[in-house]
Amino acid sequence: MPIPTPLTLLGAPGSPYTRKMVALLRYRRIPYRLLVGRHGDARALPKPKVELLPTFYLPDANGTLEAVVDSTPLIRRFDNAFSERRATPADPVTNFIDYLLEDYADEWLTKAMFHYRWYYAADIERAGDILPRWTAVTAPEEQMQKSKRFIQRRQIERLYVVGSNDTTAPVIEASYRRFLAHFTGLLEQQPFTMGGRPSAADFGLYGQLTQLAQFDPTPMALTLAEAPRVYAWVDIIDDLSGLEVNDADWLPRDAIKARLGDLLGEVGRVYAPFLIANATAMARGDSEVRLTIDGAPWVQQPFPYQARCLQWLRERYDALSGPDRAVTNGILSGTGCEVLFGP
Repeated sequence: MPIPTPLTLLGAPGSPYTRKMVALLRYRRIPYRLLVGRHGDARALPKPKVELLPTFYLPDANGTLEAVVDSTPLIRRFDNAFSERRATPADPVTNFIDYLLEDYADEWLTKAMFHYRWYYAADIERAGDILPRWTAVTAPEEQMQKSKRFIQRRQIERLYVVGSNDTTAPVIEASYRRFLAHFTGLLEQQPFTMGGRPSAADFGLYGQLTQLAQFDPTPMALTLAEAPRVYAWVDIIDDLSGLEVNDADWLPRDAIKARLGDLLGEVGRVYAPFLIANATAMARGDSEVRLTIDGAPWVQQPFPYQARCLQWLRERYDALSGPDRAVTNGILSGTGCEVLFGP
């Protein structure tokens, strides 16, 4: 069924996935209507089974409005519905690598985002002051202080969800610093992850970096000191509506290994072993995921959604043709990512 515009979505500035999708819509030149806070028009809209931001309100097969979440399939749905300026490459190999990097941004880099925001005192204080005001800027100060304490307590108690704790903190922070170095090196060669035009991976990375690089004090100071190019890139991605693109702008598959090898190596170094251990723990019904990442211990509760992420990655890998899979294997060889798709 066609999707009418403007698209309506519920979101918030402090949500990296809201920022991801709003930047995507700007780039795609798809008209949209962003609702911030569940009040006014938002109260009459359907609620999703799991309340996540952003929530889009789209027609189902019968034309009935339904609440839809999860940015990754939504990007593909919009690519199918709106033909101009697609955010996913047509080449199957390039498309697969883009999907893998988007998944890394959404599911591993978000660990750094959540960790820094709710682990350090200065970041906890700033988030507590600003987050509730984004959705209720005119509320009385007494209410804001109550909201601040509630949000801080709730989110700190949820650090276990992303695996942030005293044991894993050094792993998360070292990985973020390496990401900054690798991404800086990539940006010295090309403006976007997959070449000369933005892709889903860019919007995934951008979403997390709107918080890590430009809002939360601790990672923002780190980003400015070690990766000012990345800080500036976030501002660029915010609104790409004026960028003209064509299919020749995509990075050719034979250049992917040279350009993206270091970044894929980081995915293989930290995210790949976690995905496998998490899926194993889920299958066994274990109460903890325990493994060694980058020579250091990692422990957290199993994450059901990220077990599905591994399943979806493998399904996309299996859907590649034999020749495309061989090229993909060559790109991933030696990065550590190959273990995700081994026997």
